[in-house]
Amino acid sequence: MGIKFAYDDGQTPLNEEEKEGLLLKSVTTHNELDEHEQLNIEKAIEWIIGLKLKKDRILTEDFIKTLHKKMLGKVWRWAGEFRKSEKNIGAKWINIPVDLRTLLDDTHFWIENKTFPPDEIAIRFKHRLVSIHCFPNGNGRHSRIMADILIEAVFEEAIFSWNQSNMVKADETRAEYIQSIREADKGSIESLIKFART
Repeated sequence: MGIKFAYDDGQTPLNEEEKEGLLLKSVTTHNELDEHEQLNIEKAIEWIIGLKLKKDRILTEDFIKTLHKKMLGKVWRWAGEFRKSEKNIGAKWINIPVDLRTLLDDTHFWIENKTFPPDEIAIRFKHRLVSIHCFPNGNGRHSRIMADILIEAVFEEAIFSWNQSNMVKADETRAEYIQSIREADKGSIESLIKFART
């Protein structure tokens, strides 16, 4: 029978091949899938806590892929692999490596030149990363964790609170998050920074 996928505003639908990548064949509801993903993500956060991370390791394609694999590798076969399909948002799949390299180079520049305050660097990085949409699924959660890693490991500041939400459920908090992403898409990053620190 399989799971019936339902998507909320701001979520990216999986294609049939990507759906086949579900490793947990016993999962039949989206709620069960969310629970398994969350457990896997909590294990990834435990893994991060045990690392001594430096900027030169964090801001690499390898680390970005490894983190995604740690977050979702027990749930999805394609975890940690760049998507090979077009989505309703994001870069063309063939451009992902180049767009990501540009983002990583830009972020190194921002850090070295103190182009923006630390929170703004981390949130600009998060926004561009989620806009590229490297993976079939989990891009929002992945980019938020990457912003937390960046702010803590590079700037030695407290991680973001993200409104005390993982933004999986369609509620007012998620709606506010999606709205702040859309404002950032238009060039106004302030509301996303504020949301991250609320």
